[in-house]
Amino acid sequence: MDRQTTVVERSIMKRVPLMLAAMLLLFSINTIAQKKSCEDLKTEIAAKLDAKGVKNYDLKIMGADEVKGETVVGTCDGGTKRITYTKK
Repeated sequence: MDRQTTVVERSIMKRVPLMLAAMLLLFSINTIAQKKSCEDLKTEIAAKLDAKGVKNYDLKIMGADEVKGETVVGTCDGGTKRITYTKK
């Protein structure tokens, strides 16, 4: 029984570093994705809205704490700013 426990423990110990590496990679990708320039993201969002035929709208870059009732359509600068959409 002791030998079998040792095999199971070794199996688990081999998987732990792989799981930790995978989690670190996922968190790193998410952080990199959030650091997109606000102007770049605003341009991308505007292009998507235009392609869908949306007219008479306004996109604004605001501090995260400044958003009150606006519709948030993007997050940029590491989560410190929001891009909001309003219909004109």
